[in-house]
Amino acid sequence: MSPTFQAVLWMSGSVVSFTAMALAGRAISLELDTFEIMLYRSVIGFFIVIAALALTGQFQQVTRRRLGLHALRNLSHFTGQNLWFFAVASIPLAQVFALEFTSPLWVILISPLILGERITATRALSAVIGFLGILIVARPSPETLSPGLIAAAGCAVGFAGSAVFTRRLTRTETAGCVLFWLTAMQAVFGLICAGYDGDIALPGLHSWPLVAVIAVAGLVAHYCLTTALSLAPAPVVIPIDFARLPMVAILGMLIYAESLDPYVFLGAAIIFGANYLNILKETRPRPSVS
Repeated sequence: MSPTFQAVLWMSGSVVSFTAMALAGRAISLELDTFEIMLYRSVIGFFIVIAALALTGQFQQVTRRRLGLHALRNLSHFTGQNLWFFAVASIPLAQVFALEFTSPLWVILISPLILGERITATRALSAVIGFLGILIVARPSPETLSPGLIAAAGCAVGFAGSAVFTRRLTRTETAGCVLFWLTAMQAVFGLICAGYDGDIALPGLHSWPLVAVIAVAGLVAHYCLTTALSLAPAPVVIPIDFARLPMVAILGMLIYAESLDPYVFLGAAIIFGANYLNILKETRPRPSVS
């Protein structure tokens, strides 16, 4: 299999995991705030990563040579993830995911600054078309703008930064190293943010399975994402995540009686088209030089 096709398979695992995390995150949002969710998720994930590395004899993969870059990556992701959990609890799931899917457009804009990748004409066109899709999904006006909608749009920027930093890290670091520092650093971030007021809520007995789903699904999703990013460029890998939209829209309708907003699907289709245009360009075979 080509590296690009392998990346597609890994991203499929990410799609299922992120969807499970969204459903569990909404269910527990009435009991825990976003910082507490991130704290428990990261602590559980940290011990899972340590156990996995120890059992497979790969603990030596964890290095401290790129701590600054790990910190930037995890700060970007921590911010995006908190905004995502807030949005999941505040607005329809399909709308959250549609706006989150603008992350590849931000990857296009951020990549030149961090990865040294240039913005081609195709990437620029994709960004412009995708922005039109954002306007259709959000339909910004004083009546429609809400904290949840702004959070959903903001989380895409955080995830884009995380993806680009991950792509740079995977040039020298393994997936195990990235996941170790992901869980370790974000556990510290979560503890600081959740405990700044001296009050950290404990989940009820019935809620721990939901916390476990969030922790495991998040870890699996990031392992799949990190592996996919090590196989193909970020602007190619991230758009595969679009498969989540129809899945979560149907689940939102069945579980939460959320309406299927045609504007959300229209805008998401335009955003998908913008990114697919970029995928076609990125994966087109280059002529060989004789």
